[in-house]
Amino acid sequence: MNVVFLGPPGSGKGTMAERVSVRLGLAHISTGDMLRAEIKQGSELGTLAKSYIDKGALVPDEVIIDMMKERFTKDDAKGGVLLDGFPRTVAQAQALDAIAAMDACINLEVQAQVIIDRVLARRVCNECGAVHSTKTHEGNACTVCGGALVTRADDNEETIRQRFSVYEEQTAPLIEYYRGKGILHAVDATMPIDEEANLICKILGEK
Repeated sequence: MNVVFLGPPGSGKGTMAERVSVRLGLAHISTGDMLRAEIKQGSELGTLAKSYIDKGALVPDEVIIDMMKERFTKDDAKGGVLLDGFPRTVAQAQALDAIAAMDACINLEVQAQVIIDRVLARRVCNECGAVHSTKTHEGNACTVCGGALVTRADDNEETIRQRFSVYEEQTAPLIEYYRGKGILHAVDATMPIDEEANLICKILGEK
């Protein structure tokens, strides 16, 4: 089974994708992680991608798609994949269909204000990077290593709203694309994390 995960920044997409992929035995493919791995290895594709990133430019579709083709040849992908962060556009989705057929698209739905509240409450440890929330944690010390908790520079309402609107504008056609294929499943991303994971696994036919 091959699954696409969609969801705005702050929807918990990466966390949920990791949980679901482990439960269903799917390879969790995050394009961000994949890019970092290729760059670290110094592969031909990684070197090419780095040349764009170093200039502050977006890595072109064809480079990402070539990476994806390569990734789908790996053994762990043969039992099915869960894609997180790709595709982002209809053109990428069409290129993906040429590599492998997708069986389902999970769209995590959440209102902008919920994400804003969630992100504004976020504090990150400046030592180990562990994420905390002022909603569930009092004090300024990390529960993992005791380091100081700080607010990220880009965790402000204006930046979050901008990210959300860019995501919606870019992804709306993609949602329609998968709806047209009859494989789109909307999931409320504000429910408790265990309930959300259970629902998604049920949608995807967990036995």
